[in-house]
Formats: sequence, structure tokens, C-alpha cells
Amino acid sequence: MARDLLVRGFDDDAYSQLGDIANKMEVSLNSIVKDAVDKWLQQSQQTPKKHDLIFYSDNDSLSNLLRSTDRITKHSNWFRAHYGPPTHHGVKTLDSYKWFNGTIIPYNPELKNITVYFTQVVEKIVKAAGGNLICGIGFFAGDMAHHGSLKKALAIEKAYNASRPKGFVFCPYQIRDLLSAGIDGLLELFQEHDQVYIQNKNSLYKLHVTEENIHKLFF
Repeated sequence: MARDLLVRGFDDDAYSQLGDIANKMEVSLNSIVKDAVDKWLQQSQQTPKKHDLIFYSDNDSLSNLLRSTDRITKHSNWFRAHYGPPTHHGVKTLDSYKWFNGTIIPYNPELKNITVYFTQVVEKIVKAAGGNLICGIGFFAGDMAHHGSLKKALAIEKAYNASRPKGFVFCPYQIRDLLSAGIDGLLELFQEHDQVYIQNKNSLYKLHVTEENIHKLFF
């Protein structure tokens, strides 16, 4: 049975633009709104498997990011987990917030086959989650970059993408650890993630990285 939906909050300019588009497409405003709602419902029903990259400027910025993330997820049904070097500022912070620590001890950044170790950590977290969606924050890849090995960091990112668990996983990197990575290395790092963000002090910025034609410079 069809129901009426009252949509509030459109200003005159937005309403006029929608009307012009509807006339050009020879469709009704109702069909445009219904199509948008249908797409939103379809997206909301899909199980998320997100993998995002976050650059942060310093430990204060990382603390702000983690504090906000903890506050937002504290009363949710997410299984909140993290992993990384025991001495890392982010690991200590999330330990203090009582997040599940999936790190397998001993942790050795010089381990040759780091992807095998990392896969075992992810399996440990998935098992502990018991089917719940995961909100994960991982510091292994950032630690590889900190020790000068973007190659190992990328290996970890690729291993995660090969078998993503259900939920959201965020990979923070301190920006100074990537200053010598080169354009090719940074682009490959971007491509291994769904979204790219920068945390600076109390502000979070989203980057849009897409390959473009040179003609775009003149439009």
C-alpha cells in the first residue's frame, strides 16, 4: 500500500533545480525522491566492509580522533578492537578505553612474513567478535611505514583487502612517516583504501583522490 511522505527542509533554490531536472527528464518530483529513498534503503541493508586510511599530524591529533571514535561507538553494538605495537600511543590510548586488543605477543616489526602474522591477528579479532560488526583501528601498517618499509605496510593492507571482515577498519598513519614514500607509493596506498582522511588537531578532512584527464585543469 502506497504511503505519502512529507519532505521538509528544501529551500526554494533546491526545489526549483529539482523541478527543472524533473521537467528535462520528463519525470515527476515524486519519482526522483522515491528513487533516492530506494537507493538509500538498498545501501543501508548492505553489510559494510569498509577499509579507510587516516593520516594524522601528531599524537595530540591521534588522541582527538580516538577519543571521538570511542565516544561515538561506546554504546553501539560494534565490537571495538585494535591492534598494533604495545608501545604505540594509539594502542595505549585504546587499551585505556577498554577496547579489545587483538595483538598477538610477541610483536616483531622485523618479522619476514608479516602478512601471516597479521592474518592471525584478524582471525583472532573476528573470532572474539562473535558475528558482530567490527569497528577496528589498526596500527601495524603505520608502524611498518614508521620503520621505513612502505612495502611491508602495503603487504598488510593487501592482506586485509583479500578477506575483509564485516564492519569498519581504520588505518592511521603519522604523516611524517610517509614523506619519503614518493608519489607512486602514496597512490598505491590510496588505492588500497575506500576513503582517505586527514586528522589535524580537532578537525577531520576528507580527501577525494581520483584519476583525471589533463583537460580537467581547464574546467
